[in-house]
Amino acid sequence: MAVLQMQRISICALKKNRKQILETLQRRGVVEITDISPQDSVFTKADTSQAKAQFEKNAATASQALEVLDTYEPLKTSMLDMFAGQALLSVEDYEAFSKERDEVMRIANLLVSLNKKVAENKAEILKLQAQLDALTPWLGLDLSLRFTGTRTTAAFIGSLPDEQTLEAVYTQLAEHAPEVSAVNVDLISQSKEQTCVMVVCPRADAPAVEEALRAMGFVRPASPAKEPPAERKVMLEQSQAEAEKAVAAAEEEIRGLAGMRDSLRFMVDYFSTRSEKYDAIGRLAQSRCTFLLSGYIPQRDCAALEAELGGKFDISIEFETPSEEDDAPTLLKNNYMAQTVEGILESYSLPGKGEIDPTPIMAVFYYFLFGLMLSDFAYGAMLAIATGVLLVKFKNMDAGLRNTMRMFCYCGISTAIWGIVFSSYFGDVVTVVSRTFFGHEVIIPPLWFTPLDDPMRMLVFCMAVGIIHLFTGLGIQLYQHLKAKRYMDALAKVVFWYMLVGGGILFGLSTEMVISILQLKFMLPAQVGSIFGWVAVIGAIGIVLTNGDSKNPLVRFAQGLYELYNVTGYLGDILSYSRLLALGLATGVIGSVINQMGSMAGGGVIGAILFIVVFLFGHSLNLGINLLGAYVHCNRLQYVEFFGKFYEGGGRKFQPFAPHTKYYKFKEDIHNG
Repeated sequence: MAVLQMQRISICALKKNRKQILETLQRRGVVEITDISPQDSVFTKADTSQAKAQFEKNAATASQALEVLDTYEPLKTSMLDMFAGQALLSVEDYEAFSKERDEVMRIANLLVSLNKKVAENKAEILKLQAQLDALTPWLGLDLSLRFTGTRTTAAFIGSLPDEQTLEAVYTQLAEHAPEVSAVNVDLISQSKEQTCVMVVCPRADAPAVEEALRAMGFVRPASPAKEPPAERKVMLEQSQAEAEKAVAAAEEEIRGLAGMRDSLRFMVDYFSTRSEKYDAIGRLAQSRCTFLLSGYIPQRDCAALEAELGGKFDISIEFETPSEEDDAPTLLKNNYMAQTVEGILESYSLPGKGEIDPTPIMAVFYYFLFGLMLSDFAYGAMLAIATGVLLVKFKNMDAGLRNTMRMFCYCGISTAIWGIVFSSYFGDVVTVVSRTFFGHEVIIPPLWFTPLDDPMRMLVFCMAVGIIHLFTGLGIQLYQHLKAKRYMDALAKVVFWYMLVGGGILFGLSTEMVISILQLKFMLPAQVGSIFGWVAVIGAIGIVLTNGDSKNPLVRFAQGLYELYNVTGYLGDILSYSRLLALGLATGVIGSVINQMGSMAGGGVIGAILFIVVFLFGHSLNLGINLLGAYVHCNRLQYVEFFGKFYEGGGRKFQPFAPHTKYYKFKEDIHNG
């Protein structure tokens, strides 16, 4: 339940043992390796970029090959498979996969090549089809489109815009070339877009005819073939058939390699792990016979790692406490329940230097507030059961996802408890169903009260919870100041604020106006209220006098007044907890409306069918929307109101040298080259 103490680790060992030592460190995953800048000419840093790049390339090739298999021979999966996590791999399986490395990479390259072949041939098919489409209008011509005439005649083969008749073509030729009398026009084909023609004339009249055709919008075929169109069509169709056959053969060969999927997955992890190891090698300082390694390690793991390495190798290991200048990483250790919300904290920021880990305290409030916002027994039970079943069924679930599922399981339990407290079971479904279908009304009484019947009482309770939440945050700040022996800060930034805000609240509870607004059934005695009123005044004066840091008294007084102005922020923070009321009421009101809509058809078979349809759709939607709302607003109350009172963050996450694999987890020690 704290931020683990980090130690700086320095290792000096023989270079011949470098591979085994790095493998041990990678398997243990407890050391974050940092760069070393050699201070002596004896030590240098190895350039591992080329080897690293090759490993990354191999991993990328294997990953690309997997994508090819998934495209042509997809693996049948269900939505639940996302919870399965990584498969476990034994030492024997690891060694077996490793021995097949060269063959598997050959298959990977083959799959990539086959996929490229498929893509190229499909592109060729499209190209050939485009040529066939362009050739269709000319199939009635028994000459090559390249034909330009004989020794005494000139031929013009091409197209004119729009659909034109033979008479119209002759008329236009006569208009544009009246001096030409001997000309023959053959219509090859007609469509709305173009008219394909062959025009023949004496060679002496060719320039005039060509000029006339150009004026008419005549266009010659692009890239005409030497063969006649019908013959060319046969050739193109043969080429297209060959390309389709090549595509089918390549796809069939790809499907035949589907059994290599597991091996390819292993190669992705294998080469990724090797790339990480060579990245670590590049961070070391090395001489001809030795190497130096530096990094950070949790203090709890120092003794075990030293004993393991010292028992196997000739090695020198030193541990020291990081200085204030060192950029030591942050690693949290919490109990089973608090650990689940570490991801929520990390999304905001990890604790900075000197800060405590707020996760255990945050976890208590998180589950409490989440359940209060959703507050329906059925919704909570469904959430807890669904996540609980997933946790039991999928033992190898990713650690981060497992923590999230456990968090929502606890949130579901809290929601169910609050649902019993407020008597909410799918809203008021018990009452509606009993009244509509059984003729008498059954009401399950709440353990405390029903928020829909007494919203003001719920609002007061929510603000009381908010005050406790905020004061807890101030208490953590007080603890941090006292621990660091900043006693004046503790007085100025915490104690006086406790006096002002707490005294002001208790003074208000002694006045009839506040009691009337909040509809409370009790009121503090006037004498008690007077005492706390003076406590609040003393707190305000203390804030003004102690929160300035200027040497100028007037400026310091102004700074204190500005700090006192932040009391409005406390008022806003307390009021922001009204979102607990809003979300809690929204869940119940929407649920009740859904139940009323479902019961509109009354009893009977039709009424039952309508109720079931509306019930399933409506409550699924209500659960989804309010579950998201509870998650978002619960996070906001932690990040803004709670953390704003004591937490700065800024810590850097601990990133140990470990196998970061995608598909497999190793059950025992492994040895990779």
